[in-house]
Amino acid sequence: MCGIMGYIGKGNAVPVIIDGLSKLEYRGYDSSGIALYNNNQIETVKKKGRLSTMVEKLEEKAGIDIGIGHTRWATHGVPSDVNAHPHADCTGQIVVVHNGIIENYAKLRKDLMLEGHDFISDTDTEAIVHLIEKYYKNTSLEKAVRKVLKEVQGSFAIAVMCVNEPDKIIAAKKDSPLIVGLGENENYIASDIPAILGKTKQIYILEDKELVILTKDSVEITDFDGNKVHKEIFEVTWDAIAAEKAGYEHFMLKEIHEQPVAIKETLREKIKDGLVDMSDLNIDEIFEDTEKIYIVACGTAYHAGLVGKLAIEKLAKIPVETDIASEFRYRDVLWTPKSVMIVVSQSGETADTLAALREAKRNGIKVLAVTNVVGSSVSREADKVIYTHAGPEIAVASTKAYTTQLVIMYLLALHLANVKSTISKEEITKLNNDLLKMDTLVEKVLTQQNKIKALAEKYKDIQSTFFLGRSFDYAVAMEGALKLKEISYIHAEAYAAGELKHGPLALIYDGVPVLALITQDHLVDKTMSNIKEVKARGAVVVAICKENLQETCQECDEQILLPDLNPILAPIVSVVPLQIFSYYMAVFRDCDVDKPRNLAKSVTVE
Repeated sequence: MCGIMGYIGKGNAVPVIIDGLSKLEYRGYDSSGIALYNNNQIETVKKKGRLSTMVEKLEEKAGIDIGIGHTRWATHGVPSDVNAHPHADCTGQIVVVHNGIIENYAKLRKDLMLEGHDFISDTDTEAIVHLIEKYYKNTSLEKAVRKVLKEVQGSFAIAVMCVNEPDKIIAAKKDSPLIVGLGENENYIASDIPAILGKTKQIYILEDKELVILTKDSVEITDFDGNKVHKEIFEVTWDAIAAEKAGYEHFMLKEIHEQPVAIKETLREKIKDGLVDMSDLNIDEIFEDTEKIYIVACGTAYHAGLVGKLAIEKLAKIPVETDIASEFRYRDVLWTPKSVMIVVSQSGETADTLAALREAKRNGIKVLAVTNVVGSSVSREADKVIYTHAGPEIAVASTKAYTTQLVIMYLLALHLANVKSTISKEEITKLNNDLLKMDTLVEKVLTQQNKIKALAEKYKDIQSTFFLGRSFDYAVAMEGALKLKEISYIHAEAYAAGELKHGPLALIYDGVPVLALITQDHLVDKTMSNIKEVKARGAVVVAICKENLQETCQECDEQILLPDLNPILAPIVSVVPLQIFSYYMAVFRDCDVDKPRNLAKSVTVE
């Protein structure tokens, strides 16, 4: 899940590449590097640590019109100066940057070392550049790269430069994202669209097993065999400002506050006359006679899938199995012909989710993708796709992508309920009308930011905390616990409230904070009974409860009140206080909110 940025043109390559890498640091930030063609040689600067560390080592450069850069999230080899990209061949004349994993690198490395190649890093990537060196004899760089592409196994996006052919960058991809940006007398290569926003809005999205040759005046795309590929230009509609912080201290806080707009955009024209209208998406054909649905995802998207399972089963009466993609892909799944898979991924590039999608397709199962990124791998490979409209999400910890994924889950559940006539039209209309109000209700919760901030300051020094809930509340509790631990590094666990007596109650001690979600009217008495159990053992309970349940929740030590709303739809609103709480806990503990340690935004390797 590293970030690649390359430039070739008539401008100064250095600031362009550095700016692009800064917008790709969400993909990895344990080291970075840049390779530049200067005075008939390639100069490389690379350093362990954040991009700023590498930039400090860069001497002022002018008149350089070609270069490639990289920001790394380590897989093979610890973060270090030596393991940072770009990697060079024995002669220093060829350099490569790489995102992905070369699965057969150990054998390639052994064979190349026996042939006399010197390896200096622990990375799998270095095998690529030495392999190019091997084949780059009495032939062109392009032909050498093509030979290498047929020999390496695994996932990759690469960009290559060579001293002897300084008028081009060659790039290729398989199972890792890569785009081409088109300019006037200049062109770009990058892992993701934010890297080139502000420079161009015209891009090519490379498909798997495609190779591109960039010069300052041309872009030639072929498949790995050399057959030319015609592509339509994709026009980016994002405003460049959308990828900036817009005055907020962190991207995460900005994205939390963008949720009302993201929800509204995702719902736009999806509900007409009280019913969900997905006619423009043509999804009905894959749900015809469906007897089972698999929802497969990772991390936060998996938690959205848990809510989707409850909503679809409750409203559409279709059995749903929600699974973690990294587990699902290795199961012996008992596929049935009338099954459908829904894959959920913000980036659309999550490796395990893609693998599960492909396994379903191999077994003749129709796949619906829910993603935020147009042109992403899951959107291209699925039979049908529904896009969330969260806009660019830069912070590693997902917020607005999650709430928009929830919106899609509810739209699907309500649409299927209408098609199957499992609940009355009146109930469907009421729920759809309530769904249209979610943006306003989230705005109301955001007005309590200062109160939640004060709670975070009060508990900032805790070492452990627990989240409780039942039904929809339990699914949200899982997301709340994930948010807290991934950005504040506090141990946090979520439990189904009814499971306390089956073990977790042993973890409760005097003064430990417990965050309890209480939005399910029919379960409030059961949940309060569990809360009394933890309070009796010294826990301090913070309730996230609906206004109409405030009196019932009076025994809790603290209350964060939510507007009264339909309990089925409560997760869209109840998760927001947990996001804010996690954010301020991280701030008060001086954590790097947008780039938590050891994590990256898009997990494109297994």
